[in-house]
Order: sequence, then structure tokens, then C-alpha cells
Amino acid sequence: MSLSREVDYVIGRFDEAKARIPRINAARAGDGWRTDRNWRRWKGAAIFAVVAAGIIWLAATIVGIVLNGIGLEGLGLAVLATAMAIGYAIWRSREKPIVDYKEDMPNKAVVERLDMLLVRKRPALPAPAASRIDAISRQLPLLESRLAETATLDPLAQDARRLMGKHLPELIERYERVPPDYRRERDGEGLTVDDRLVQGLDAAGKALDELGRKLAREDMDAFQTQGRFIESRYKDDEGLRGE
Repeated sequence: MSLSREVDYVIGRFDEAKARIPRINAARAGDGWRTDRNWRRWKGAAIFAVVAAGIIWLAATIVGIVLNGIGLEGLGLAVLATAMAIGYAIWRSREKPIVDYKEDMPNKAVVERLDMLLVRKRPALPAPAASRIDAISRQLPLLESRLAETATLDPLAQDARRLMGKHLPELIERYERVPPDYRRERDGEGLTVDDRLVQGLDAAGKALDELGRKLAREDMDAFQTQGRFIESRYKDDEGLRGE
């Protein structure tokens, strides 16, 4: 291989690596919220285990002082109790099953349920669909924080609940029911089952983005109203002199 070809080869590999960077960053951003959730779950389990073990050994120490020793049996009980506390902490932090959607489920729980479902289903989906799942996952933190403060019967909350609690999970569930051998067959419009899945996820992502914008718009409008009130009330210190 000549020097010029080697240079072209190296430049080509560099361009390929550079082109992969946005995709890698997007995948990491999609996993960020989930990673934070997992970290909080394991952190809570570790704190529980440490506190429980501390209480157990503090109690063993106090009993030992009072009784002038706890003996091998007492030591064994303390070790057993510590092991049980650690086991319970690990059991508490385990990945919970996805519960069925219910109409009386709180808004926050609806978002958390969708997040769990997307995490479980993503590995089995084709790459184009997985990238859409990541994009939807990046929208969930805003929706969770806004919907947690929104009444369940609010029209926007109802739209979000239907999409996140029923329609989007049903789309993925119906896709999974199609045998893999039939997913690449084209329908009357020339689209495969994989194509339909991607289109459905795109539509869901756009709808969630619009819902997030509408929910944020209420806060923006309230902020602007408060700003105009303060400006009109205290401009040029007229409001202070009028008190």
C-alpha cells in the first residue's frame, strides 16, 4: 500500500469514528436517566444495609456491656441478623416486575412504568426502533416532573396517560406478537412491520414532545404573568410609596 493510500485509509477510519460519536452520545443520553434511577436504587439499598448493620452491632455491643459479653451464640446471632439485613436490602433493590396499567394509577407511576417497559423491551427491538426508544426516554424526566404536579383529570395529563400507559406499550406488545420471519414482509404500502414500528415510535415521540411543551408553557405563562405584575407594581418605586 502506497503512502497516499495509507493516508486515505487513516482519514477514512477517522471519519467513520467521528460519525459514530453522535450516535454513541445519543445512546448514553438515553441511558442517563435510567442509570440515575439504578444508582439511586442501589444507593438506597446500601444505606439501608449499613444502617441496619450499625443498629444490630450497636445493640449487640450494649447487650454485651450489660451482660458482660454475648458469647459465641450472641455473636452468631448478630452475624446472622447482619446477613439477613444485607439480603433484604438486595431483595428490595431488585428489578421490580412491570405492573398492569390502571386508570387510578398516579401520573408519576405511569411515567415510571413506561420507563421500565422501555428498558426491558429495547434490546429486542431493531436498531432504528431502539434509537427512537432512546429519544423517548430523554423526554421522560420532564414529563415525570410536570405530570407529578398535574391533576389526573387534567386534559393534558389524560392525553399523556393514554399515550404512555396504553397506546405506546400496546404498539410494542403487538410488534412482539408478529413472528420474526414475517416482520420484513412489505404490506400494500410497501412498508414492513419494522417500518411501521419506527413510524409509530416517531409519532409517539412527537406527541410526547408536544405534551412536554404544553406543560412547560403553563409554567412559562405563569412566570411571565408574575414578572409583569412585579414590574407594574414596583416600577419606579410607585408601589412602595403607595403602601
